[in-house]
Amino acid sequence: MLKQITILQLRQGMYIHEFCGSWIDNPFWKKSILVDTAEIYLTIKSSSVAALIIDTGKGYDVLSESVENSPQSTVPSEVPVPPPTPVHAVKQPVVSMDMELDRASEVVAKSKKAVFSMFQEARMGNAVNVESMQPLVDEISDSVNRNAGALIGLARLKTKDDYTYMHSIAVCALMIALGKQLKLSDEEIKEVGMAGLLHDIGKMMIPTEILNKPGKLTDAEFDSVRQHPLAGYQMLMRTKTMSPVVLDVCLHHHEKVDGTGYPYRHTGDKISLVAKMGAVCDVYDAITSNRPYKKGWCPAESIRKMSEWSKKHFDDNVFQAFVRSIGIYPAGSLVMLQSGRMGVVVEQNDASLLLPMVRIFFSSKSMSYIPPQLLDLSKPATMDKIVSRELVSKWGFKNIEAYWLGDAGAKFEG
Repeated sequence: MLKQITILQLRQGMYIHEFCGSWIDNPFWKKSILVDTAEIYLTIKSSSVAALIIDTGKGYDVLSESVENSPQSTVPSEVPVPPPTPVHAVKQPVVSMDMELDRASEVVAKSKKAVFSMFQEARMGNAVNVESMQPLVDEISDSVNRNAGALIGLARLKTKDDYTYMHSIAVCALMIALGKQLKLSDEEIKEVGMAGLLHDIGKMMIPTEILNKPGKLTDAEFDSVRQHPLAGYQMLMRTKTMSPVVLDVCLHHHEKVDGTGYPYRHTGDKISLVAKMGAVCDVYDAITSNRPYKKGWCPAESIRKMSEWSKKHFDDNVFQAFVRSIGIYPAGSLVMLQSGRMGVVVEQNDASLLLPMVRIFFSSKSMSYIPPQLLDLSKPATMDKIVSRELVSKWGFKNIEAYWLGDAGAKFEG
């Protein structure tokens, strides 16, 4: 039986049929979910959800009225006492964003030159020298370990001329972060990082006028683009020591779990874990980046869009792990706080996916800029919280990267 309840009546073991209210309050972006762990329970309780519809045929009903109104029964008995910090998200960065940005910008600049050189060699028909690229993957991995948001953020700053090379660096970093979230071994993380770096090498066989075309592609041009996974696979096969993981991701990163992808229209179980990882990382960086034909979406908006596509395009477990690796509000997201202040998410917190570090810079009440201030939403003394994602285009802000990436971002763009 379906029954509407308040958030105060929620208890572990209930089956949520639907979250009432705005989708933005739903911390999982799933219509239905079984509250079978304390982590899920605490995530919902710390969200902005006010009411729920439960299915008592699939999970627990509400407690009796006498128990429900008892002061001692706010948290059901089967839920353990919440830890000092709820729902753990991404691992706390080893160093702050500000500390890592300069080092990350050096790694990105070096990586861009190396990837450009490697791709040009591939364009001329020469075999890829994987051994020469491994130190680069290691440096990217080290930066991600120190603070994932710094390098991933800088790698989003692309021009139409360097998109393919910078995209490869970004996907490498995202694959490494996702691999860590999925608890892959160190060796496996190196392999998925290399796979991210090489996944689009087949685009070197596509004419640059098609790759950088500002308008809609013709059917013939789109068919040419769709050949790049197989072209890349054939190029990488010339290197006898090429990892099967790299080959797999290169060939299958455009497959979708519902079978509508390419080149082979593989479905769910026929697609490997690493190829599913590649699909998520590739799409996220593509839609958050400015392209010749489209301005990139805000990171948080991109996550929301991807959640809508998740059942058809992505493996749900891999997508959820990806969200945990970069956050519900990834670095660079424009957000509105309950106080009416607006800011950019700077980095994630060890406390919760819902409580990142935000640099506020604007008041929506006075419609004026305010002195920038770094706000840690996980601190007990901080009463503010995020109430919505916001579109940069809606507010007309220019260069909000300055609030997110600071001088390093401006220097890198220049």
